[in-house]
Amino acid sequence: MKHTVRMTGSLDPRSSWEASNCTIAKALEIVSTRSAFLILREAFFGTTRFDDFAERARVSEPVAASRLHELVQEGMLEREDYREPGKRTRQHYRLTDKGADLFPTLVALMQWGNRWLDDHGGPVELRHSDCGQPVEVQLTCAAGHRVGPDELELAVHHQR
Repeated sequence: MKHTVRMTGSLDPRSSWEASNCTIAKALEIVSTRSAFLILREAFFGTTRFDDFAERARVSEPVAASRLHELVQEGMLEREDYREPGKRTRQHYRLTDKGADLFPTLVALMQWGNRWLDDHGGPVELRHSDCGQPVEVQLTCAAGHRVGPDELELAVHHQR
């Protein structure tokens, strides 16, 4: 049985909103590649060094260098110097607040993939460190009510 989900609202008149201002499109310009998402995944999992990003994201060093550079330029990651005893100064990468705010998006993709793309529920599971229960991404309104896609209304956010 097919299930169609539609939002209850519409952008009417449609002329009050233009796709050129779409923040989804703007966000995808920053993280539009598989390698960018995988590098961010590794940053969330604690990876900080260039070689580790390339190895764990399973991308070539040139691809890792390009994605890390782009993510730094967009303010998602920042570089910090470090030096191991007897070695030259190198740089490692840390998530910025802007980058960390993307975490629920990655968790939502993981949750979706675990449900629809893996017969065993995915290779890893996120658990709440206090109680040990699995973590899930869900939509809630500002009052704290859980909201499904069929309970949403579209509204144009007027610029100030």
